[in-house]
Amino acid sequence: MINRFFLQKNWILIHQKLTPYLFLLPALIIVSLTVFWPAIQAFYLSFTSYQEIGEPTKLIGFDNFFRLWKDAVFWKTLENTILYLIGVVPILVIAPLILAILVNQKLRGMNWFRTAYYTPVVISMIVAGIAWKWLYAEKGLLNQFFKNLGIFPEGIPWLSSPEKILGIVPISLASVMAVTIWKGLGYYMVIYLAGLQSIPPDVYEAAAIDGSDGIRKHLDITIPLMQPYLALVAVISAISATKVFEEVYIMTGGGPLNSSKTIVYYLYEQAFINLEFSYACTIGLVLFLIILGLSVLRLVINQQGDNNLS
Repeated sequence: MINRFFLQKNWILIHQKLTPYLFLLPALIIVSLTVFWPAIQAFYLSFTSYQEIGEPTKLIGFDNFFRLWKDAVFWKTLENTILYLIGVVPILVIAPLILAILVNQKLRGMNWFRTAYYTPVVISMIVAGIAWKWLYAEKGLLNQFFKNLGIFPEGIPWLSSPEKILGIVPISLASVMAVTIWKGLGYYMVIYLAGLQSIPPDVYEAAAIDGSDGIRKHLDITIPLMQPYLALVAVISAISATKVFEEVYIMTGGGPLNSSKTIVYYLYEQAFINLEFSYACTIGLVLFLIILGLSVLRLVINQQGDNNLS
């Protein structure tokens, strides 16, 4: 009788532990078939020579990685991706915070400004890319605007010049960066806005009594309390900048002279234009390691932020 009681009790405990996993099982199957299994296949293909669908794969070891090491175009795309990170991430960390502070004011018509700043987020990147490509055209709105001001009468080759600004960033790459920044400002502003509204007003009132008011209160209170949100936005924007593709594909096609080509676009080019599937998988593996490093950095920063708050 006692043994039967313990068996029944153990069965209930096992049932309670397994029930959550049974609910997760359909999602795990879908994720395994659409994410994990393709990732495993891509990892395997990076060590093979596989160029045409239907042909047998041939193991070639680390030949693709040696080829990648000697590939000047890959290093150029890696340089462009790093420039993208350096150029986009700081702006997307600072500018949305300033916008969030502005739209967090209790003023008449402020909801309209919130909507206006967030509108680019809901616009498809394809639509945004085409619209900005028209703006950047030789006789587009931007060049006409500068000509009317008497500045750059010959126009600026926004998307067709490999020349570098200050000898660092190609004009074509900087033009694409501007679209990414314009598209992401509203999204990160909302994240900051949620953080700002979680700060009790009493904190600002107490700081005002101590003489911290105006811009000073944001330096003393807002920025220190918003550090977890700043870290979150920094890592998310860095990952997004590393994976940028649509803007480059629509506006420049990676040109001219690979001046705006990023790692993801090079991966796409090798896989679907040159049909170098194995080599594309090798590039994808490098990209995965970069994003994995950024994700680990995010976890470390979040953990440190939680420790500081506690």
